[in-house]
Amino acid sequence: MFINTRYRSNSPEIMDDFEMEGDLLRDALDKIASINRLLGGNKVTLQGLRWLLKDHSPGNEVSILDVGCGNGDMLRTLADYAAENDLRFNLVGIDANNFTIKHAGNLSAEYPNISFLCADIFEEIKQPRNYDVILCTLTLHHFKDSEIIKLINGFMTQAAKGIVINDLHRSALAYYLFMALCFVFGLNKMSRDDGLVSILRGFKRKDLLAYSRDLGLKKYSIKWKWAFRYQWLIKTL
Repeated sequence: MFINTRYRSNSPEIMDDFEMEGDLLRDALDKIASINRLLGGNKVTLQGLRWLLKDHSPGNEVSILDVGCGNGDMLRTLADYAAENDLRFNLVGIDANNFTIKHAGNLSAEYPNISFLCADIFEEIKQPRNYDVILCTLTLHHFKDSEIIKLINGFMTQAAKGIVINDLHRSALAYYLFMALCFVFGLNKMSRDDGLVSILRGFKRKDLLAYSRDLGLKKYSIKWKWAFRYQWLIKTL
């Protein structure tokens, strides 16, 4: 059966239940992180961060918020990158699921520059907090169009240098390739079902361009990246 990807889906994902916990969720979080790493997803975010920090003085600390941090894999990747390049990163991960935050904290126990916060992101963007950069990796697609505009507006008030968004390209080919990956990686049913819904809730270039117009953005970049990702970079300087 041919899947129609013309419009974004509003179908819910099982992981959208912030009260969910247990081995099934832990396995899903870890598998998502592994697949993202294997397919180069972490590199897409790291490339965007490097672009925003290209004029940054290495001796100064950089504060980074990772929205929808999952098991914290992206933050650990950044901490390792900072250590290898003599950079000072203060890394904060936020997620609305307390079980997810605890799991991320356990996996990141050996990283003193990583901390985690369990909070509703819509409440968090109201707080008088400031970061140099805000990251949003595989998280934006969980929100509806009107919510995305609200979120990005909030991010722009808190991010001194900019925002890095790394999310899924809504594509029939990506949908069918993911079905094949499910067998290769042995994903559980929740991961399979949520992954397919995630792709249908992903974006086409025209969606990101429309958001950029609605937000009145002046300094931004939208690039397609493997594997079926869009890298949307926003400068706030």
